[in-house]
Amino acid sequence: MEDRPLADLFPTPTRERWLGLVEGVLKGGDFEKRLVSRSTDGIRIEPLYEPAAPVAQPMRAPGPWRISQRVDHPEAQAAHDLALADLEGGADALTLVFSGAASARGFGLKAEDVQTLDKALAGVMLSLIAMRLDAGGHGLEAARLVKALAAHRSEDLGRLDLDLGIDPIGTLATTGRLDATIPELGAAVSSLLSEFDRAGFTGRAMLADGRPYHEAGASEAAELAAALAAAVAYLRMLEAGGHDLARARDAVAILLVADADEFLTIAKFRAMRRLWARVEAACGLEPKPLRLHAETAWRMMSRRDPFVNILRTGMAACSAGLGGADSVTVLPYTASLGLADAFARRVARNSQIVLIEESNLARVADPAAGAGGFEALTEELTTTAWAAFQAIEREGGIIASLQSGAIQGRIGETRAIRAKNVATRRDPITGASEFPFLAEKPVTVLDILPTETLAQAFSLGGTETTTCEALPSIRLSEPYETLRDLSDTHLAETGQRPMVFLANLGAVAVFNARSTFAANAFAAGGIEAVNEEGFSDPETVGRAFVTSGARIACICSSDAVYAIQAVAVAEVLKRAGARRVYLAGKPGELAQELDAAGINAYLYAGSDLLTLVQTALSEATKA
Repeated sequence: MEDRPLADLFPTPTRERWLGLVEGVLKGGDFEKRLVSRSTDGIRIEPLYEPAAPVAQPMRAPGPWRISQRVDHPEAQAAHDLALADLEGGADALTLVFSGAASARGFGLKAEDVQTLDKALAGVMLSLIAMRLDAGGHGLEAARLVKALAAHRSEDLGRLDLDLGIDPIGTLATTGRLDATIPELGAAVSSLLSEFDRAGFTGRAMLADGRPYHEAGASEAAELAAALAAAVAYLRMLEAGGHDLARARDAVAILLVADADEFLTIAKFRAMRRLWARVEAACGLEPKPLRLHAETAWRMMSRRDPFVNILRTGMAACSAGLGGADSVTVLPYTASLGLADAFARRVARNSQIVLIEESNLARVADPAAGAGGFEALTEELTTTAWAAFQAIEREGGIIASLQSGAIQGRIGETRAIRAKNVATRRDPITGASEFPFLAEKPVTVLDILPTETLAQAFSLGGTETTTCEALPSIRLSEPYETLRDLSDTHLAETGQRPMVFLANLGAVAVFNARSTFAANAFAAGGIEAVNEEGFSDPETVGRAFVTSGARIACICSSDAVYAIQAVAVAEVLKRAGARRVYLAGKPGELAQELDAAGINAYLYAGSDLLTLVQTALSEATKA
């Protein structure tokens, strides 16, 4: 009996052989349209990649990434209790989110003196954790407050793993206002770094934050380019303020957003380290590990079916960690609904503990190295982002680009594409546009209302200002959530949800696929589908529609049945008082007849669902 490895008994797989098998499955279908996709930046994403030679690149220091939890409760004692529970539960870093910061979402720690901050961090051994400040327009004040706290506790500032998180450019992009001139700003941040350095500080003062651009809808390359341009602007400010480039480089950290796209998120974080190495080389500096923070994406968070957010943030945290992030902050799954309670915070930190401690995902320095898909995406992103960064530099740097509106214009174009993809469900959102659950139960958040609605501008107390068009902060599911809110209001006022009558024709096996598709589609707009029966003649459909109490209807069946009955059924529904009649599927050759019979719109994969359900909801709720 032959004793050979099992793999040797089969032909060696080749791309050509795989392509031959694919052609047999596609049966003449277009390979490019069916199996090749493209990122928002137009980067080609193949269905299959061959192994690649690993590319040596900078990564984080050996070991796991930091699990960072937000400290964002306005009251010091409550913030303390939540933060201590996080640290005792496995977190090893804190992000102090102060009131007035954009990321506070109207909440945020209110600490204007050392005593209040000391109370919020009572029992926290600062030398044993990493800490990042997120104070928005109050970045300088928050930094000095932490410095005063260290002095108050007799802590050696040089022993603290501290990121001051000062990001006036990000705050300008978010608020559209900087109460200082650019030279004044450069002098202020340089002076602060000198002040901290004299006290023994060795951490990072400046943060080039990608969140303002990502929340506005930016692509991966656009976010990378903007964050890199901000980091370079801070290098220039600090050098002009008297700091040598080596210290200026060490004083800058970068934060990128991690979302649920595993491949692009891993590639994005790897690309940023390559991009930063290019900047270091251009400055004549020996490369050093970049402090690279990650926070899960605000724009992917949904208020409807929020438990899906656990899956989204879990994938995002995993991808950021595998991509080489030094610290990861996971937004609690209820973040878009209010201030997270202890349970939501526990889920946020435990998702990372499982990844690190149980799945051991942090044991390999660069797990994507040598993987054809990741190497190709990383290289493409690096190239595309570098070109976008150079475009910003040609515009005079990121501040000048923001003032001219160039960055906002480019991101606006991408945001419009995203909005269209959400409306047509090319980019489906589970729980909002796909598989909505109208009977979902509310989740718990802390009983505290946001006190501020707008982020506060960065101010140095001067009279001159620097302004630009503020970037918006969006969540992709918001348009569908607005419709669901209207549905909830209708339910509260009338005792029932807006309804759509499903005019199912024929046997269950014939209409079920399109009937189920239609029910889920209308539910995305908060419209409940009624009627699960099938009908064999038009007049019966008309009587059932009147009895249902619905004001709109959707015909559901096969194309073969449509050819025989759809026109007659549409006419009967119109005579029965249906304000709008829809048909599940494309009209095909019957389009002219169906339109004449009263069909108002057609529901099919790729159609503009958002516009369809907006109109349907309006008619279904009109008195």
